Amino acid sequence: MKSDLCTFHGAKLMTGADELPEHPQRGHAKGRVADAPRGNWVDHAAPAWARPWLRLSRADRPIGTWLLLLPCWWGLALAAAADGPRLFDLWIAAGSVLGAFLMRGAGCTWNDITDRHIDGSVARTRSRPIPSGQVSVRGAVIWMAVQAGLAGLILLSFNRVAIALGVGSLALVAIYPFAKRFTWWPQAFLGLAFNWGALLAWAAHAGSVPPAALVLYAAGLVWTLFYDTIYAHQDKDDDALIGVKSTARLFGQDTARWLGGFLVVSVGLMTVAVLVALLPAGAGALKLVLALAAPWGFGWHMAWQLRRLEIDNPDACLQLFRASRDTGLIAALFLAGAALV
Repeated sequence: MKSDLCTFHGAKLMTGADELPEHPQRGHAKGRVADAPRGNWVDHAAPAWARPWLRLSRADRPIGTWLLLLPCWWGLALAAAADGPRLFDLWIAAGSVLGAFLMRGAGCTWNDITDRHIDGSVARTRSRPIPSGQVSVRGAVIWMAVQAGLAGLILLSFNRVAIALGVGSLALVAIYPFAKRFTWWPQAFLGLAFNWGALLAWAAHAGSVPPAALVLYAAGLVWTLFYDTIYAHQDKDDDALIGVKSTARLFGQDTARWLGGFLVVSVGLMTVAVLVALLPAGAGALKLVLALAAPWGFGWHMAWQLRRLEIDNPDACLQLFRASRDTGLIAALFLAGAALV
């Protein structure tokens, strides 16, 4: 039955038909999405009318907002460590929180619009609002525009360089959902989009994007390859049936070796970013130690994840993916400490 369902949806994907078949999950648990954490605030506290829209934005799964936000805080903190913190940095930090929530929501809405037939073929995603029938495609398009518009208002409070970078990021957001159709490396496209905030927040603070910011951005991109490969192992069987590409399928049983390589490269790049930013600025010993503790702690947490990797256990993969919030937060806290000394 599962094979027949996937074959059916593969045909729908190629024809571009809009109709979706009924699924057993439709309406299950009052619309709760299968991979949302139990007890999340959307399912238990949000008004019933708002729940489908919040689920479409992944508000019931905040890990994505964290992973979009943390590179923003890295860029802001390292920029402030290099040339000193400013009062406006408080707004940049807060605006990054709001912007990450809104743009993650808009991006996820766009992703679900483009993937509605694929999502209907995958056990973990067929309960999402569009394939389960909670939200129409037209409604989703309007909701996406509302979220992107609100995020744009926040962006306009920054300088011209940051605004230009924010507008430029829209191309990456638009392309990402299609990447798994033409490359085995869709996680790289996710990394390009999800770490853009490192450049934007740096520019919002400094008015420019120096080499250190680019290196920090590259560190985040490689980190995304690490955590999203783990995430993709949840769906590899369904992905193989419907022809969706991913690094999880590409690496297969060699995943641990690849992830070890990503760990080394991302830690190395973050270290280089710290040194390139702070040494020319004549940073003191304490500032350097705190800043270099960022990649050190970041790397140790990734190593902890790697030791617990079980690529054939979807629940374990999801837990490790969610733990990536702590990986990025460790780096953000040490960099913030360096900015304040």
